[in-house]
Amino acid sequence: MTVPGGPTRLDAQLAFLAEADRLKSVLRATTLHDASRRENSAEHSWHVMLHALVLAEHAARPVDITRVLTMLLLHDLVEIDAGDAPIHGDHDPAEQEAKEQAAADRIFGLLPADQRAALRAIWEEFEAAESDDAVFAKSIDRVQPVLSNLEAGGGTWPEYNVTPEQLETRVGTKVARGAPALWTGLKSRIDAWFAAN
Repeated sequence: MTVPGGPTRLDAQLAFLAEADRLKSVLRATTLHDASRRENSAEHSWHVMLHALVLAEHAARPVDITRVLTMLLLHDLVEIDAGDAPIHGDHDPAEQEAKEQAAADRIFGLLPADQRAALRAIWEEFEAAESDDAVFAKSIDRVQPVLSNLEAGGGTWPEYNVTPEQLETRVGTKVARGAPALWTGLKSRIDAWFAAN
C-alpha cells in the first residue's frame, strides 16, 4: 500500500531501474574480444545471457531458460556497490560476499515489496548454485570470460599470471558441473593457448 504523498509503486520501480544503470560504469577484468578495452558489468550480463540462450542445449540437466536468463540478468547488480571481484584476483571471498549481501539489501530494497522478494530470491538461488537452473547459470557465467580471454589472445590471463591449474580449479569445476560438454570444448582451446604461450 502506498503512503499518501509517498513514493508510488511506479516511483520505486523507476528508482530501481535508474540505479541499475550504474552497472554500466563497473569495469571488469575481462576485455572485449578485440582487447580494445575492459568490458563493463552490464555488457557482461547481456553477453552471458546470450551465451546461455545459445548454449542451453549443452546443460547437464534440463533447465528453464527463462529462469536462467533472469538469474544472469540480475546476478551482477550487486557490483554497483561491491565492485567486480575478478576470479583470478586477490580478494577475500568472505569479505566480498558480505559486501554483495549488503548491496543486495540496498539495491533490491528499492523495489516494491513483492518484486523485492521475488528478484532477491532468484538472485539468492543463483548465488547458492544448487538448483539445475542456477548450476547452469553459474557455468555459463564462467564460460563467457574464458571465451573472451581466448578471443583476445589470452586477454588478462598474463596480467593475472593465470595457470592452467587455476583455470581448472576456479573455472573448470564449475563449468563441468553444469555443462560438461562445454568444458571439454573449452579445455582443448585453453590447452592450445597455453602450449603456444
